[in-house]
Amino acid sequence: MATVISNPVDFNVEDLYVDLTPSLGRRLFLKCEGFNFSGSVKIKAATEMVRAKERAGGIGPGDTLIESSSGNMGVALALVAASRGYRFVCVTDARCTGTARRLMETFGTEVHVVTEPDPEGGFLGARLALVQRLLEKNPEYLWLNQYANPGNWTSHYRTTAPAIAEAFPGLDVLFIGAGTTGTLMGCATWFRENAPSVRVVAVDTTGSVTFGGPAGRRLIPGLGTGVRPQILDPALVDDVVYVSEPDTVRMCHRLAGRGFLFGGSTGTVVSGALDWLTTRDRDGLTAVAVAPDLGASYLETVYDQEWLARSYGPELLDVLLDA
Repeated sequence: MATVISNPVDFNVEDLYVDLTPSLGRRLFLKCEGFNFSGSVKIKAATEMVRAKERAGGIGPGDTLIESSSGNMGVALALVAASRGYRFVCVTDARCTGTARRLMETFGTEVHVVTEPDPEGGFLGARLALVQRLLEKNPEYLWLNQYANPGNWTSHYRTTAPAIAEAFPGLDVLFIGAGTTGTLMGCATWFRENAPSVRVVAVDTTGSVTFGGPAGRRLIPGLGTGVRPQILDPALVDDVVYVSEPDTVRMCHRLAGRGFLFGGSTGTVVSGALDWLTTRDRDGLTAVAVAPDLGASYLETVYDQEWLARSYGPELLDVLLDA
C-alpha cells in the first residue's frame, strides 16, 4: 500500500538496517536514521520538542523559535518550523557545512554563524552566548534548549530504543554517538529499564568534553561538545569510546567505497564500534550501531580532498585515503 503524507515530519524510515559484515569483516548492524526529509535522526527530537511546546500552550502560529546547532538539528528544526508555520532562528558556527546552512535558509530560517570559539566552551559555548544575547534583544523568541530539553531524549525512549529491541531481541551491545546525548540518553534509559543486559556504549570524538576528556580542536560537526549537555547521565552508559577525526574520515571513505554514503557522525560511530569489537575480539556478539546521518551534507568537507588536505595536511590525507 502506498504511503501518503501531508506533513514532512510524518515520514521516517524506522526499520532499515545495514549488515556491515561484508564491508568491515565484523558482525555489526547499522540502524539508518537518515531516511526522512531532514536527512538525520534529529527529526525525532525536533518534532518532539516542538510538539511538547505546543501541548503546553507555549507557542502559536507566527512565533519564533531559536536554537543552537552545529547542523543536523538546525536543519530538522528548520523543516519542522516551516511545516508548522513558525519562524526559526538558528545559531551555528563555522564548522557547519555549507549544505546544511543552505538547507536551513531554503526552509526560511534566519542563520547566524559564530566564527570564533569561546576560550573555555569552544564553539558551542560561543553559540550559547549568542543565543542569550539574541534572547535579550528579542524576548519574544522561544528557546527550545536541546541540551536540557527532555524532549530531546524522550523521543528516542519512545521510538528508537523499542524499535531496535524489536528488531534484535538478542541484542548484546548498542553503539550510539554522543552529541547533545539525546539519542544516547533515550536509548540508554529504555534499555536500562527494559533490557538491562544490553551493554550501551557511547561513541565520542577526541577533543570533546562530554565525558570529562580534555577539550581539543574538532572540525567535523555533529558529535562531541565543548560544554557538557545537561541531559547527560553518565551512569546510564556502560562504556565510552573516543574516535579521532582522521579515523572518522577513514571510515566514511571506507563505507563510501562499498557504496554507502554516510555522514561524519555515522563514520565516527562505526569507527568506534569497530574498534570496541576488535579490541575485545567478540565476533559472536549481536551488535547494533545507530547511524545518525547521511553523507550528502558532507560532500564539501569529509568527502572533499582539498578540504581534507587543508584541515589535516596532505601527508595525513594520503594515509587517510590509502585503500
